[in-house]
Amino acid sequence: MRVLNSRQMRDADRRTIEEIGIPSIVLMENAGRQVVAAMESTFENLASLRVAVLCGRGSNGGDGFVAARTLAERGIDVDVYLLGESAGVKGDARLNLDILRNLGLDVIEISDASAWELHGSAVLEADVIVDALVGTGFTPPLAGLLESVAADVNASSTPVVAIDLPSGLSADDHRIPGPVVEASMTVTLGAAKLPLVLPPGESVAGTLVIADIGIPDAVVEDVGGPVIELMTKESMRGLVEPRAADSHKGDYGRLLIVAGSPGKAGAAALAGLAALKAGAGLVTVATPASCQAIVAAAAPELMTLGLMEDEEGLVDRAAVEQVLAVNADVIAAGPGLGRSDGVRAFVHTLVERCGVPLVLDADALIAFAGDAGRLIGRDGADVIVTPHPGEMAALIGGTIDDVQADRLAVAGEFATSHHVTVVLKGHRTLVASPDGRIGINLTGNPGMATAGTGDVLTGMLAALMGQMLDAEAACRLAVYLHGLAGDLAESDEGEMAVTARDLIARLGEAVLELTARRKPAARQ
Repeated sequence: MRVLNSRQMRDADRRTIEEIGIPSIVLMENAGRQVVAAMESTFENLASLRVAVLCGRGSNGGDGFVAARTLAERGIDVDVYLLGESAGVKGDARLNLDILRNLGLDVIEISDASAWELHGSAVLEADVIVDALVGTGFTPPLAGLLESVAADVNASSTPVVAIDLPSGLSADDHRIPGPVVEASMTVTLGAAKLPLVLPPGESVAGTLVIADIGIPDAVVEDVGGPVIELMTKESMRGLVEPRAADSHKGDYGRLLIVAGSPGKAGAAALAGLAALKAGAGLVTVATPASCQAIVAAAAPELMTLGLMEDEEGLVDRAAVEQVLAVNADVIAAGPGLGRSDGVRAFVHTLVERCGVPLVLDADALIAFAGDAGRLIGRDGADVIVTPHPGEMAALIGGTIDDVQADRLAVAGEFATSHHVTVVLKGHRTLVASPDGRIGINLTGNPGMATAGTGDVLTGMLAALMGQMLDAEAACRLAVYLHGLAGDLAESDEGEMAVTARDLIARLGEAVLELTARRKPAARQ
């Protein structure tokens, strides 16, 4: 599902009107009616509530006029307020304003502060406020009368339903550019917008509803410009294929995980266990020889390989020959490896000589801090990097604040310039591909902010890469299922009690939920 900016949304509207032949007035009618449908689904007692609709003079206000008319048709008590003078309302919005008045509905004009002082209390005393002040065509920030209205609405306890965007946000930026209406629910039209799915903008959007207003999916998908997509259940479900009846373990990937060091053997074990649970056919964990017994004891299904180690028990740079000699379809490296000159040299050599897809996490990424120019993907040997914000900052030579200020740009630029797939972890994990496509994940919760969950994701990524041999698809599915397993764990354990092993335990349930398959009933 595409996420569109303001230019892309205008282009989708234009093509729908000019090429498909759906008149703009029909799109506006659909928009207003979809807003009311969302309200009816959200407010069970809507018929008994009083609704105040705040309309601007543009198309967003026109959507609000349609919503007000539809509410009135339903017998709902609705008051309509126009922020500005009706003489400034043009086009389709004007037509819908005139229809309201022809039906006998009073539209109260509020063109200055004194008019707001006179009528504002009636707005704020409504049971629900519909925000149809400004939409995707607005250039922030709110000022003057609109800023005052937003402040008063936010100070009230009245639920707010925003049409398309909470007024004051920009469709082109996930940041909050100034004063903004804080919505309880946003009904966005045609496609999602960046500030509705990324922080901090999402914090003022409330519950998100993406409304179909008649713009064909083919038009949305064909819009030019940056390709940013939501990773939805529908799109992820298609990536899970049933296994052939005559398949065998060799069909699902021979995976090698290079991980662990003294005191951090658990990271290696978690990655290996997650890979098994994510469907890998064969999993070998290569770890410093002194850690081998610990990892082997974690699960009898894991194979292990003891690697040459230095005097501190960290993997020795010469151990790269042991790793490259293993017949593996995918190699993952990094969890708990430690940080030393030897580890750094080992990782650099592995990346330079590895001829199969490679997943790099944690200490394998830190090995390139200050030297990220050496981290380049190659044809036939995909490289996937899975940094958290701190590791991403080390790779770009910046700070965590630099990364968090514009996660989309940071992940996207690194992916395209280094020819790697970037999985930038955190709230709304991103999957950025070398071709410029970016996926935004909506699963997951704060309970996953605990040790080991990144190691679990590394194992899952490598396992799915071994089965799918498509870096973008494997990363998106792994990230989605990782978050979904976390959501299932949180629903059972609560945020405080979730552990990395809880995610592994619920991976099977996550797959069943994604594929809409139920667990078989117990035999009697």
